[in-house]
Amino acid sequence: RRPGLREPEGGGQRAAAMSVQVAVPAVELKELGGPRDKGMAAPSRPAEPGPLPPPGLGVAGAPCPLPAPAGEREAAAAAPAAGCGAERPPVSGCPGLPAAGLGLPPGAAKVPQASAMKRSDPHHPQHRHRDGGDGGAGREALVSPDGTVTEAPRTVKKIQFADQKQEFNKRPTKIGRRSLSRSISQSSTDSYSSAASYTDSSDDETSPRDKQQKNSKGSSDFCVKNIKQAEFGRREIEIAEQEMPALMALRKRAQGEKPLAGAKIVGCTHITAQTAVLMETLGALGAQCRWAACNIYSTLNEVAAALAESGFPVFAWKGESEDDFWWCIDRCVNVEGWQPNMILDDGGDLTHWIYKKYPNMFKKIKGIVEESVTGVHRLYQLSKAGKLCVPAMNVNDSVTKQKFDNLYCCRESILDGLKRTTDMMFGGKQVVVCGYGEVGKGCCAALKAMGSIVYVTEIDPICALQACMDGFRLVKLNEVIRQVDIVITCTGNKNVVTREHLDRMKNSCIVCNMGHSNTEIDVASLRTPELTWERVRSQVDHVIWPDGKRIVLLAEGRLLNLSCSTVPTFVLSITATTQALALIELYNAPEGRYKQDVYLLPKKMDEYVASLHLPTFDAHLTELTDEQAKYLGLNKNGPFKPNYYRY
Repeated sequence: RRPGLREPEGGGQRAAAMSVQVAVPAVELKELGGPRDKGMAAPSRPAEPGPLPPPGLGVAGAPCPLPAPAGEREAAAAAPAAGCGAERPPVSGCPGLPAAGLGLPPGAAKVPQASAMKRSDPHHPQHRHRDGGDGGAGREALVSPDGTVTEAPRTVKKIQFADQKQEFNKRPTKIGRRSLSRSISQSSTDSYSSAASYTDSSDDETSPRDKQQKNSKGSSDFCVKNIKQAEFGRREIEIAEQEMPALMALRKRAQGEKPLAGAKIVGCTHITAQTAVLMETLGALGAQCRWAACNIYSTLNEVAAALAESGFPVFAWKGESEDDFWWCIDRCVNVEGWQPNMILDDGGDLTHWIYKKYPNMFKKIKGIVEESVTGVHRLYQLSKAGKLCVPAMNVNDSVTKQKFDNLYCCRESILDGLKRTTDMMFGGKQVVVCGYGEVGKGCCAALKAMGSIVYVTEIDPICALQACMDGFRLVKLNEVIRQVDIVITCTGNKNVVTREHLDRMKNSCIVCNMGHSNTEIDVASLRTPELTWERVRSQVDHVIWPDGKRIVLLAEGRLLNLSCSTVPTFVLSITATTQALALIELYNAPEGRYKQDVYLLPKKMDEYVASLHLPTFDAHLTELTDEQAKYLGLNKNGPFKPNYYRY
């Protein structure tokens, strides 16, 4: 046995505690930035040698091919413990395992931890392993004499190599600052709303309302983040056009007829590249348009700039405040010498604003086209109360909008939004989806396909039965709120997730909304002094409880996919074409065809929208023979289903 070291009890028995031993190349430890760099000797601390592996053993108890010379073994026993910068002779059976690299279990001995390493010559005979190479790559480690791995030091140190001096803890001295506008949140002064810009200019913090901007034609009838981004936005619009075949076909077919000549359309929708294609199509069909955003986070600044450069009065930017939101809508409506005669709305905010501020405008408005659940619900309320004074078209419940935009679009965009904001893996995660309408069906299908465990909450027994037949467990939110990893709302209702639910959620639970309005999650209840808001990244906030628990709130409870990611352009082509046809129908309808009520898009138009998209897939429809058409009692050219048919 080695001089000065006591063999474990039991004579020649191996140390039972020895579970893992790792052979590493000899290293020289060097403290960077400490007293030694200033010419001062580092204070050494005495080390209490613990039990070591029996001599002659290397990795996992195998005989070491290079037994330590006797002189080195004696020196190892006699040498005093050195500081972390001093070299010590090897004390293990293998010269490749230096004593300086040995760590001890916490509290067992006071051995200085190595905070920096410098490679020694790997070609030195004592540093070669059995294969003759340097053998150190991928096997360097610090282990204790009994074979357990030492705990890494908590402090961040500098690492320096002899052949390549490099400090890994250096940080860039200058970091480009993204444009962030203040959030409406009052619960934390560090909370920001995302208004990310492509530029790093010094005026990014300036509100667009305070800027004086003009396009290349000299017009200033717009308000966007930065008109200089128009070129980037134009490229995005051109890309979107390639994936919107029906809208482009409609533009080409109807451009000569100008079915919207004389129409003055005021719109309030998400301002994206796809919306830009719709607006330019309406313009090509003869309409004049003024536009605002229906969501404070969904506007693409560069697209808004491109529209403004093309001459469209657009009032929107990403990261608007609540005051900005209503100001932009008012600038669209309240303009001297121009009064709208058609409304295209998404959510009902524009319609509500005109009813509230400018009710006399409805004397000249021919109709309203609404595409969201929330907006349609508002229209039906107005109709029931007898306050709806113009015809309205319910685009949301048309088959092409409901099945494709709500179902297939959300089936893809829910994953995109969650991935971009949280970088999470879905396999094995427990998710509760509130609502099993078309949006809920799409979300559940996507998450199930990714391996998530999905629960569903629902008030409608028919939708609830569909969820059960699709393999999802129907629960009440209170039953699973403590265990789920993700909560997704898509009901169109209010206070679906209350403060009580939020208080009971597990740490790091992700909360988001796929419905149009931000009413489904009670975000207002979280803006209290005892809760801390911490902005993690764009559209991602940590809401921290006093005990340290936190939830991850996405887009402050607003629409996830259009606030945090994008949606498939092809699906939006279906919706935009439906909106365009609805506007053409209401604007050109003879007086008396539509009364002051809410209508569904005619079935024939739904089928026409679908047929415009089929060539993209090289799809070929089967045609009815005269005999077949007579047998079914149908026209050969449609419509093929009655209005009561459920797709």
